Amino acid sequence: MPKKTHGLGRGLDSLFAGNDEDWGVTIQEIPVGDLDPNPEQPRKTFNDESIAQLSESIRDQGVLQPLLVAATSGGRYRIIAGERRYRAGRMAGLETLPCIVKDIDAVRQMEIALIENLQREDLNPMEAAKGVNALMKQCGYTQEKVSARLGKSRPAVANLLRLLSLPEEVTEMVRDGRLSAGHARVLAGLDSKEEQLRLARLAVEEGLSVRRLEQLASAAKPKKPATKRKPQSLPAELNELQDKIREKTGLKSTLTGSVSRGKIVLQYSSREELERFNEIMDLIQE
Repeated sequence: MPKKTHGLGRGLDSLFAGNDEDWGVTIQEIPVGDLDPNPEQPRKTFNDESIAQLSESIRDQGVLQPLLVAATSGGRYRIIAGERRYRAGRMAGLETLPCIVKDIDAVRQMEIALIENLQREDLNPMEAAKGVNALMKQCGYTQEKVSARLGKSRPAVANLLRLLSLPEEVTEMVRDGRLSAGHARVLAGLDSKEEQLRLARLAVEEGLSVRRLEQLASAAKPKKPATKRKPQSLPAELNELQDKIREKTGLKSTLTGSVSRGKIVLQYSSREELERFNEIMDLIQE
């Protein structure tokens, strides 16, 4: 089937956030059968009800926003942005879909697909985390670069990546919606995989709020032992006095403070030591 073309104005800026290129190109009507989903698509799950609603809208109003695609071998096209519209259009029985064909490298394809999906609030947090991780690994981006490209704060990106440390059972709970992104962030803050699993199961079974889970997670964290303050070193003259007291009394002595103010503590460990000290005090009184 031939591909129809018609003009396009500058109406895609909101789709390609952060991109300054001129997207004023032509739209081609490409047969649905010639389009292939992107295997690097960050979104792995699609809500059937949402797709059905979009399909009904397409039947009434048509596809209001074209798909972005890249030409591949054999006269086929890979979807870079717009897979939901592709699925809904196919469900609506459309034979062709409006597309913008661009020559875009693999890195840019991934970036655009990720940006488009992350701008949707219903993107699964685990899919978002994996997409950001793939963008960093395959594109060589730092967390700062990712945060700038996605319009998110660096802490938000870091918190998202922490979700990848969760056990598979917990990530499955997040993927299917039994746990929210907030629950997942709380669990990711625990070091123990056993505690992560225990609290995740408890949160699902009892329908715990994020706030309540935070309280339980805080109680589950091991208490850090109190750090002992190192005794301050004594001036030389006080060290000499401390040694002299030990020598004269035969008792363990501890001297703290300064030459102007301080404290002397004498310790005895037997009745004999106490009686000897008493004798020394009698001699001093004489």
